[in-house]
Amino acid sequence: MRWFGQGSGNIEDRRGMSGGGKFALGGGAAIIALIIGLITGQDPTQLLNQVGGGSAPQEQVDTATPTDAGGKFVANVLESTEVVWNEEFKASGQDYKEPVLVLFTGQVQSACGSASSATGPFYCPADEKVYIDLSFYDELKNRFGAAGDFAQAYVIAHEVGHHIQNLMGTSQKVQRMREQLSETEYNKLSVKLELQADFYAGVWAHHAQKMKGVIEEGDIDEALTAANAIGDDRLQKQAQGEIVPDAFTHGTSAQRMKWFKKGYDTGDVNQGDTFNTNNL
Repeated sequence: MRWFGQGSGNIEDRRGMSGGGKFALGGGAAIIALIIGLITGQDPTQLLNQVGGGSAPQEQVDTATPTDAGGKFVANVLESTEVVWNEEFKASGQDYKEPVLVLFTGQVQSACGSASSATGPFYCPADEKVYIDLSFYDELKNRFGAAGDFAQAYVIAHEVGHHIQNLMGTSQKVQRMREQLSETEYNKLSVKLELQADFYAGVWAHHAQKMKGVIEEGDIDEALTAANAIGDDRLQKQAQGEIVPDAFTHGTSAQRMKWFKKGYDTGDVNQGDTFNTNNL
C-alpha cells in the first residue's frame, strides 16, 4: 500500500498509559472478546458496556501525529479516510465530523467502558472514537494468516465505517430495535450493520485509490483475506468446532468479502443497503 499523505493529527496516543478499569478477559489474545461474542451472540461493544460498567471517566491526551512507524501508518490510513469521507459527505451536502483514533496498549478507558487489548479494535459511538491496540495486527497475521499493510488498513477503515453509520443515524436505529427483538433476530441486524461497515471500507479503498493510487498489487487480496479470516463461520469453527448461524453477529467470511468487494468495485455509498434481506 502506498502512503496517502503526511498522516492525520486526530490521534490520541495512550500507549504506555495505565488504562485502569474493571474489564479484563485475560490471555492478551486480541480476538478473545470477538470469539466470546460469536459464541454467545453478543457483539464486542455490548461486552464492553456490560463488563466495563458503561460510561466511565476517560484518560484525555492531546491529539497529534505519532512519530513511530506503527503509529505513522495508522495516522496515514486515518488521514485517507478523512479525505475520502469529507468528499463523500460534501457531495451529499453534509459536513463530515472526523473521528479520533486512540492508540493504546493493554487497557483503555472509553465512553463505552473499560476495555483490554483482548477486545480487539472497536468503535465507541458515545465518544466517536476508534480504539486499537496495534498488537491486534500480530494476532491477525500469526493466528489468522491475514498479513500485510492493506489488511491492517482494512481493519481501520471498517471501524471508521461504524463511525459513518453513527453519523448517518443507522447505528441508533438498530440499537433502538434491540429491546423489541429476540436475541436471534437482533443478531441478524448486527450482521447487517457489520457488513455495511465492510462495504464502507470498500468504498474508502475505491476512492483512496482514485485520489492517490494507494493500492499496489496484492493489496485487495490482503483485505479480502482479512475479511475471510474474521468471518463468523470460520471463527466459530475454530473456537468451538461447530457453526451456529443464529449466533452470527458479523457475517460469514463469504459475506464479508462480498460486501467489501462491492464497496471497492462501485465506490457508490448508495449501494450499501445490507438491510435489504435479498441483498445478503
